[in-house]
Amino acid sequence: MPHSFQLYFRKRLITPYFMLKIAFDPIYAHPLSEGHRFPMLKYELIPQQLLHEGTITRENLFSPGLLDEEIILWTHDAGYWQQLRDLTLPAKEARRIGFPLSAQLIEREVRIGKGTVDGCHYALENGIAFNVAGGTHHAGTNWGEGFCLLNDQAIAANYLLHNKLASSILIIDLDVHQGNGTAQIFENAPRVFTFSMHATNNFPFRKERSDLDIPLSDGIKGEDYLTLLYDTLPVLIDQHKPDFIFYLAGVDVLASDKLGKLALTREDCKMRDRFVFEQCIKYKIPVQVSMGGGYSPQIKDIVEAHCNTYRLANELYF
Repeated sequence: MPHSFQLYFRKRLITPYFMLKIAFDPIYAHPLSEGHRFPMLKYELIPQQLLHEGTITRENLFSPGLLDEEIILWTHDAGYWQQLRDLTLPAKEARRIGFPLSAQLIEREVRIGKGTVDGCHYALENGIAFNVAGGTHHAGTNWGEGFCLLNDQAIAANYLLHNKLASSILIIDLDVHQGNGTAQIFENAPRVFTFSMHATNNFPFRKERSDLDIPLSDGIKGEDYLTLLYDTLPVLIDQHKPDFIFYLAGVDVLASDKLGKLALTREDCKMRDRFVFEQCIKYKIPVQVSMGGGYSPQIKDIVEAHCNTYRLANELYF
């Protein structure tokens, strides 16, 4: 069978009809109490802005359905999933998540996971696909925390492996927080390489061990950050030869982020995203992108930084 990304290039030659596909559903913008620190509004504003400026049309967006429980259980412990589903998670474990549990919240998480799984198929066809939400990398096999209940990219990675759609996967986690749940899920999984580049003095305060962790000191600026990325990512790809990449493109690396501790500008963030996409294109590897965190006090800073990631994808791929 030809390499999945070869199918993308073949498609480009035979038909002009391909596009950036983006998972989005109104349920992503889950209602929270006034003053909650999680910026749910961004999930409405990102697609609105991209539509308004003409970067995408309605045809780019797709509304994901619900994941089959079987697919969830390839990644998460059955007891943990059943407690989530039935809203019987012990109060202490629920507090760790940071959202009040409800049937609507669980449905939201399941749809986000399905959006990332479906995005893998679109990435195999078109080279790249996005999920407006996702990047729920703090959810481990049998726990949720830090606004993460189910680990969408871990679920999708196991889906690809189970269905023999990929044999070697690289997860690039450039959120400001370590992808501790992802690291734990794949700690004994040689076909999935986990790479996390994150603020060392930040949540989670008990880190797991990724295959490669690059802890960053407080206040690191874009030049030093980008040098580390430029020196690291091509070597990882060359050594491990993944046939699929997941990219967690958190914008909580910005200097303005109230939960971040790094000092990147919006332009630094764009350069980061550009480099990741250029490596995927250079090595002909399909990539699924989930958006991850962003907690700047001004919602416009979060939305603009996220939208830049979509704009770059359109520029480089389509």
